[in-house]
Amino acid sequence: MRLTNVAHLRLPFGRLYGYDVTASEPGAALPVSFDQARHVGGGDRPGSWMALSFRLPGPVPRDRLAQAWLAVIARHGALRTAFLPGPDGPTLHEVTVGPGAWVEHPIGPGQAVGDALRDVLDDACSPYRRPAHRLCVLETAAGPTVIVAADHAHTDMWSMLVIARDLLTALDEIGADRAPSSDPVPPFVDHTRALRERPRAPAEVRGRWREILTASGGVMPVFPLPLGAPEPYVERVEVRDVLGTDEVAAFADAARAAGVSTLSATVAAMTRVTLDRAGAPLRAVFPVHSRYDERWHDSVGWFITNSVLDSPSAEPRAAADAVREAVGLGSWPLEDVLAEWGGMPEAPGMFAISWLDLRRLPVRIDAARLDAQYVGATIRTDGVMLWFILDEAGLHLRCRYPDTLEARANVGSWLDSVVGELQARARA
Repeated sequence: MRLTNVAHLRLPFGRLYGYDVTASEPGAALPVSFDQARHVGGGDRPGSWMALSFRLPGPVPRDRLAQAWLAVIARHGALRTAFLPGPDGPTLHEVTVGPGAWVEHPIGPGQAVGDALRDVLDDACSPYRRPAHRLCVLETAAGPTVIVAADHAHTDMWSMLVIARDLLTALDEIGADRAPSSDPVPPFVDHTRALRERPRAPAEVRGRWREILTASGGVMPVFPLPLGAPEPYVERVEVRDVLGTDEVAAFADAARAAGVSTLSATVAAMTRVTLDRAGAPLRAVFPVHSRYDERWHDSVGWFITNSVLDSPSAEPRAAADAVREAVGLGSWPLEDVLAEWGGMPEAPGMFAISWLDLRRLPVRIDAARLDAQYVGATIRTDGVMLWFILDEAGLHLRCRYPDTLEARANVGSWLDSVVGELQARARA
């Protein structure tokens, strides 16, 4: 399943509808996770959401879509919460979500369908909206394309698969004249509470975080080559096919022969390129999921926390050690770990690398049949974010960086080298 951007999203032309649910006044306060507070604290803004689109094989009445969507909302507590601004930061509250009405969003003359969809989601899925999620459908002669979206504070990429799967299941149940299941799963706020009760990170973990951040100038790791002036610019998004199915198999075989995982072999390749091009080790923010227990596998929420990857050697086993360390550093409550910096010390140029192997997730949809795509928003940025997506169709990457001449040259050539290195290793 591809990870694309709303400006690059392949959408047929049709009539765009959004489903406006009703929501009650906010109830009692709920716990807010460290990452939620950091994200929502930035305030209402466009581009804070993530989405997933898929095509249904035939027409579906909008009332059925609405019924299925309400069953999904009833199942997941995160979709029944909303944030409010507060003097000490955002607060989270439960809301009651009920039936609403479909609204058509006209597509203007000469307006791209993706631009119309972006405007809808920028408005509906901003951090302080109640609720900050949206079901849309694009009706065409060939059948409907469904888009589910939510502000990032309420979801992650794994969660978007859960939402899509549960919506499709509910549609199947309604089509068979059965009431869709809305059996609840553990809500994300329970995870936030559980994380607060976990032990504090030991001294050696804190010490290693301190070493890596000190080596990065007292901030989270930054891209090792110039990006231009340190201020947000309109983003440049590149989506590149890296390895086909056969090449992935060959690359994985080579990794196993070296005694490492496909991820570690990829990190080794990126380390080689970074050492050659920048004369520096590969250091990056490294998101890891916090679904440390199976009870969270079917839940919706922001189950992602940040770690740091420090890979000074391009030797595969050394890269594997760096990946293993990064996973370990990210397995402790981050708010406590980063307290001495007053929170996550972000800086212009921050560099993050994300890896998602969809083949290994316990949640699946038939992405090829549904033409399913992850959809990112359009933002202004001063950093570099790289996603690798691995599935049955192969390996592709999506990279976002500031659209400056320096970043085009330096990030673009770094990506050229990384893709070339991975392809050469697969062929070898």
